[in-house]
Amino acid sequence: MNNKDQFKFSTGVIAYPVFFVLLIWLVFWFEVRFGFNFSKYGVYPQTLQGLRGIVLSPFIHGDLEHLYHNTVPLLALSMALFFFYRPIAWRVLFYGILFSGFLTWCMGRPSYHIGASGLIYVLVSFTFFKGVFAKHYRLIALSLIVVFLYGSMIWYTLPIEEGISWEGHLSGLITGLVFACIFRKEIAEPQKYVWEEDNYKEEDDPFLRHFDEHGNFIENIDNEGEDVIEVNYTYKKSKETED
Repeated sequence: MNNKDQFKFSTGVIAYPVFFVLLIWLVFWFEVRFGFNFSKYGVYPQTLQGLRGIVLSPFIHGDLEHLYHNTVPLLALSMALFFFYRPIAWRVLFYGILFSGFLTWCMGRPSYHIGASGLIYVLVSFTFFKGVFAKHYRLIALSLIVVFLYGSMIWYTLPIEEGISWEGHLSGLITGLVFACIFRKEIAEPQKYVWEEDNYKEEDDPFLRHFDEHGNFIENIDNEGEDVIEVNYTYKKSKETED
């Protein structure tokens, strides 16, 4: 990606995440308003019927608290994804839902696994590891912010609390790490200095030509073949000098 095209703000940075979150809230409102319970459409591991939950489970939440705790990180992380990784944002979201859901289906306990937390772990894991691998100062800073805000989430990839799908969290963490290794193209690259370019030659560097092979400074060098700028100064006498 061209350095000039990196990190450009667009309406999609806010619009797409907000629309996704509103859709999740709309599903929950529909459940409450009309007395439905969509939990049975979640991921139920190792059953054919449970496969539909791979796509549907991120939109289903058990209660208002569950939905609220997923809303803020999902909104913030997806905005960061669309701003810093715009060319691959949709692929990370779409395949993140599929692969994390499938891993949950493979390794989960015989229970309905619902909620967008698996996708959140995909975004946390991808954002952190991709920033480290890319070696871009802005992406590294983003990784540090993610660790500071959501680093404690790592504990919930372990079975430490009953009623929480740690399998879905672990699946999201693994998926994000894999994506950070796979999506290497079309992302921001650190801007290179002149001496880091592949076609750089020391002998053509006007600054280095002022030094000999021993590192001694050469005050006067041969400027043959180079454009020489000549500056002429015109001094005007003041009235006091003329008097």
